[in-house]
Amino acid sequence: MPDEPKTLDPAVRPARTSAPAATTTPPGAAATAGDSPAPGPARRLTLGLVTVGLVLAALNLRPAITSLGALLEEVSSDLHMSGTVAGVLTSVPPLCFAVFGITAPRLARRFGPAAVVCAGMAAIFAGLLLRPFAGGTAGFLAASALALMGIAVSNVLMPVIVKRYFPERIGSMTGLYSMALALGTSIAAAATVPMTDALGGDWRVGLGVWAAIAALAVLPWIPLVRDRDRTATTPADPQAEATATSRATAGATVPPGAAGATAAAPRITRSRTAWALGVFFGLQATGAYITMGWMPQIFRDAGVPASTAGVLLAVTMVMGVPLAFVIPRLATRMKNQGPIVVALGLCGLTGYTGLFLAPSAGAWVWAVLLGISNCSFPLALTMIGMRSRTGAGVVRLSAFAQSVGYLISIPGPLLVGVLYQHSGGWGLPIVLMGGLMIPQMIVGTLAGRDRTVEDEC
Repeated sequence: MPDEPKTLDPAVRPARTSAPAATTTPPGAAATAGDSPAPGPARRLTLGLVTVGLVLAALNLRPAITSLGALLEEVSSDLHMSGTVAGVLTSVPPLCFAVFGITAPRLARRFGPAAVVCAGMAAIFAGLLLRPFAGGTAGFLAASALALMGIAVSNVLMPVIVKRYFPERIGSMTGLYSMALALGTSIAAAATVPMTDALGGDWRVGLGVWAAIAALAVLPWIPLVRDRDRTATTPADPQAEATATSRATAGATVPPGAAGATAAAPRITRSRTAWALGVFFGLQATGAYITMGWMPQIFRDAGVPASTAGVLLAVTMVMGVPLAFVIPRLATRMKNQGPIVVALGLCGLTGYTGLFLAPSAGAWVWAVLLGISNCSFPLALTMIGMRSRTGAGVVRLSAFAQSVGYLISIPGPLLVGVLYQHSGGWGLPIVLMGGLMIPQMIVGTLAGRDRTVEDEC
């Protein structure tokens, strides 16, 4: 990724802290006797819409993937896919996230973050609606790519939206949408097979029903699209963002004017922390997409019934519901997030070891441990918000870390499919999955150090 020019990102413009008296109060916000403006009715309505929009968007960021994982055997058989082709299919999500996610900052600058997320939700709806009607592998991949394109841009802009509208509540709001994301992931994993059976056993119907939930996610973003010109050029709460950026650095020294309107955007590619965060994001994404794409098949091959295998995947995903709320809040209270990274990595290493030795006998324990390990995702999102002082920095860091990360994660699911097909079992793939936890803990510890990308650019 080429170096970004040191210009202000109009998509997320930080507050001018040097002259608070001249700060313009956003429409609908009335000043109180204190220093911070109190939100008026219009402001509260906007924040309410954003909150609902974040939750509904997060609910739709994974069902396109986990619903397919639960029915991968049926889809592969009906579309005549080999193990290698099925591996390619499970590698499509990170590929799309890397390719399309990097476009999110430019789109946000031009149209506003809310408008881009709205378009992303519409793309998810269209892709999920069209996918069941695919007549072959190519059409199925194309429809899946459309949905994944919408997921990609929304993935990148979730931390940006949180930073803009809730600058003093980064941990709690990141936890809220991470919890909703985990809930949507687990529901799709658990309900797809039983729902497919109840609707006649056709996998096309079982996958297609998730388009209805995606349609609902478009609605709260529509009023925010109309407001994109104002929100694209001013922060949601100027003084709150200035306060939050200093708090988010957890004690780091902020140079005068660092959060001002004339602050230069960091050159992300020069930052060791950004690279460490991108690699950490990529390794945790590798484990997550291998789990979502292949875990049900691992259990089914070990003799676990298909419906139970789907529930086991749901257990893995549902662990993120409470932990995705707790971990970001804990992370924002710590100067160094390395201990959390190591704890989650050890859970994953233990889970993969158990999956290798006794996949059926200890299935529920391994599912829980791998679910805890997968909470590296909300931790990575939280660190994105903490590793930059300004909104402009968060936009670039989010796009960089997620794009680099998803590029790194592309070979993982494909390699698992190839190893499974040519070795005739799950021993080598599971060894690969467990082995990746070691470098994940190392780079995650580096990314969790108490510094910001501005310190290194």
